[in-house]
Amino acid sequence: MAGLNAIADMMRDVTPREVVTTALDIFIVYYVIYRVLLTIKGTRAAQMVIGIVLIGAGFFVAERLQMTTVSWLLDNFISYFIIIVIVVFQQDIRRGLMRLGQKVGPFGRTHAVTQALDEVLSACDQLAKARIGAIVVFEREAELVDFFDHGKVVDAKVSQELLAALFVPSRDNKLHDGAVVIDKELRIRAAGVVLPLSRSDLPEEFGTRHRAALGITEETDAVAIVVSEERGEVSLCYRGNIARDMEIPTLRGALQGLFEGEKEGAQIADEAQAAADIAKGLAALAAERPEPVDSETTGPTRTASARAGTPRPVEGGSS
Repeated sequence: MAGLNAIADMMRDVTPREVVTTALDIFIVYYVIYRVLLTIKGTRAAQMVIGIVLIGAGFFVAERLQMTTVSWLLDNFISYFIIIVIVVFQQDIRRGLMRLGQKVGPFGRTHAVTQALDEVLSACDQLAKARIGAIVVFEREAELVDFFDHGKVVDAKVSQELLAALFVPSRDNKLHDGAVVIDKELRIRAAGVVLPLSRSDLPEEFGTRHRAALGITEETDAVAIVVSEERGEVSLCYRGNIARDMEIPTLRGALQGLFEGEKEGAQIADEAQAAADIAKGLAALAAERPEPVDSETTGPTRTASARAGTPRPVEGGSS
């Protein structure tokens, strides 16, 4: 009872402004510590934090036991600790600050998304031209960690070279048959991931790769890009919808719309498919258009020009 009275007396002298300031102070310290721990998770800096805790505990014990020499050594080490950290872990500090800056405000996030999409689409374009199959899955709100049982955790920066290397079919590359998952932090989280197959009735021309890309989008809100090994097509899968044989600029616009939250995924998939169909139609129309004939050309020469303008079958069409 006396304790409650003491607390009541102490709170009586506290103004609302002091309460708000104290709460804000605690929240800022909590957020900073949380962000630092989240940033250094899985890096060498995490091991450094453990070392700092051990040194601090040793210094405390040495002070309690009045160990003069050990206390002097640890005290001098702690005095120069900040300089040591900056020199030894400058790369980790710079990378952590860059990751932190990407999440502050929409501009940093937009830049990070654009950079990651450029690397992924460049890799997909390269793989499609080489007729190498691939699946790249972007994690969104739903966690995909449950699908990593048969994959390999990578945790690497997204790059065209790494993505292309992961899908190159080789006896020594055991990851090329699975999917690559890019997490919410826009890093390659895992490779060789086995995805659930779609339960929908699909045309026979869709193989296991396309069924897997559709399957993960039916069970989660993930976005999947699939490269066809047989046809060299790049397709977009989202919410059980597929937009086939898309041009890279059209695919980039659809993905940016998904990640920036401008439109619903089904609508974007439909619009992307429509844009792909329109592009194919224009290409076919341009191929069928005869060459212009000079008005001064007469007789046999005119006939030869007309024959030269006869359209040829367009290679690499939709199948």
